[in-house]
Amino acid sequence: MKVPSRPRVGISACLLGQNVRYDGGHKRDPFLVDVLGKSVTYVPVCPEVEVGMGTPREPIRLERSGKGIRLVGVESGVDHTEAMIRFADRRAAALEALDLSGYIFKKDSPSCGIERVRVFDRKGAASRTGRGLFAQRFMDRLPLLPVEDEGRLGDLKVRESFLERVLAYRRLRKFFGGRWTPEGLARFHAVEASLHLAHDPKARAELGRIAARSNSRPRAETEARYVTRTMLALGGITGGRSR
Repeated sequence: MKVPSRPRVGISACLLGQNVRYDGGHKRDPFLVDVLGKSVTYVPVCPEVEVGMGTPREPIRLERSGKGIRLVGVESGVDHTEAMIRFADRRAAALEALDLSGYIFKKDSPSCGIERVRVFDRKGAASRTGRGLFAQRFMDRLPLLPVEDEGRLGDLKVRESFLERVLAYRRLRKFFGGRWTPEGLARFHAVEASLHLAHDPKARAELGRIAARSNSRPRAETEARYVTRTMLALGGITGGRSR
């Protein structure tokens, strides 16, 4: 597997200044564009435009109904749920093939928010209990991929943690994407062990055991166990976030 020279990071296109929001505007984030953008290669995505809603467009929101949580037009009530699910599954597969190392979503978005998105009941009352429909499908497919929203990245500690996870995930993908050997895994683990220890003392020993037993287990199982335990130690299991 050829790993790009800079980490590839998916991102909500509006955060890069693209005029893709429902009102024809954008939400350009200076830090993401002018600072972080110098160190990563962005892959912009706007699910609402790409699924065919156009710009400008009717606002959409999440609504709770007898069929579960639906993605509907605020004024028309048009249900976009099934179309977004089909699109999200195709787009997530295509993004996975690009070997992303992370993803930055637009907060509060009914398609892209990763937590505390408003969900409306039949009376119009809202609770912040949802996750954007595209984000949900994407994170279900790639639960180990580091993700954040731009709002949380305003916090220095959250930003540092996200970048650390992005780089760690990229190293894992680069190592396991090659023709690795048990001896190579032992050397890789020795280099990474201090990072594991800093976050989760138990992880260093557990990952050491996974590496030591790699001769007696299928390669795919070793890779899955090692990558999953590493990202868990770094706080990077996104599939466990509450909706």
